[in-house]
Amino acid sequence: MTDSQTLAQSDAELSFDQAADFSEGLAMVRRGDRLLFIDLTGNVAIAVDPNMDGAADFSEDLALVKANGVYGYMNRAGEVIVPPQYLGAASFSGGLAAIRAGTRYGYINPAGEVAIEPQFDLAGSFAEGLAAVKLGDRYGFIAPTGKLVIDPQFEDAWRLSQGRAAVRQGGRWGYIDPTGALVIDPQFDGAFRFADGRARVRQGGDWGFIDLQGNLAIAPQFSFASDFAEGRAAVLVGAKWGYVDRQGQMAIAPQFDYAADFSEGLAAVKQGNRYGYINPTGTWVIAPQFDDAAAFSEGWARVKLGNQWRYVNRQGQFLKASPLLR
Repeated sequence: MTDSQTLAQSDAELSFDQAADFSEGLAMVRRGDRLLFIDLTGNVAIAVDPNMDGAADFSEDLALVKANGVYGYMNRAGEVIVPPQYLGAASFSGGLAAIRAGTRYGYINPAGEVAIEPQFDLAGSFAEGLAAVKLGDRYGFIAPTGKLVIDPQFEDAWRLSQGRAAVRQGGRWGYIDPTGALVIDPQFDGAFRFADGRARVRQGGDWGFIDLQGNLAIAPQFSFASDFAEGRAAVLVGAKWGYVDRQGQMAIAPQFDYAADFSEGLAAVKQGNRYGYINPTGTWVIAPQFDDAAAFSEGWARVKLGNQWRYVNRQGQFLKASPLLR
């Protein structure tokens, strides 16, 4: 092992049966039948009402909670301010959350009031001021007022990202702008969101990337590809994963059995049957030692050792137990 490789050190480290990424300073964890949220120092911030079966990440200061198959919302004080009542629900985004009431989808505000009456066959989260909704067998987009700003006309649609939304027409994927104008003609077998000025697209079984104008930035050639993040995209070449840069140059040679997106300067990769973390040059920063590993978020990444989850920082140090959790 070189000096650039760090083995995670443990000293009364926190461990859990289940763990989620940190979001807005808190992470949901489960130990036995105890559902908790911990803060970035490892202290218990919220002991979730034991009547709740599950919870999701905080988004815009509210977290989804679930009880007996229906969903509601909890605030950062641990108070369930929207009692579980919806058959489906999403996290808040843009001040609204999509919910399912009966067979229709609508939106509520943070007070739990219905902001857009349930009327859609499907409803996505708001992004860049618009949300994709389905009416009948077609998708369009609405404003936060509930007004249709792009009439339902697409066979499928993704949310806006960098001023573009992937849509399907005639079985092919292209992109529209926020006015609904087609800016990249439908021509791809698969298309996904823009990130770092690039969107991954599929032609047949090969994956490549386009720029915001629809030009091929990286010709379809990979067995699979992930979205760009922090200037790198994970790509599958044969049976091994590596990373390309925005110009299509192989920045990190294919050598891994799995590779995840970069986040906060590091990416989780798998070598053999162990996960560790590399930097954008491909150098090991935290040596492979984990049974599973997730992305860094707010300074910590959740990692699995045996059947327990822990949190590790960029120096390879585990989050330590607070007195309440020892």
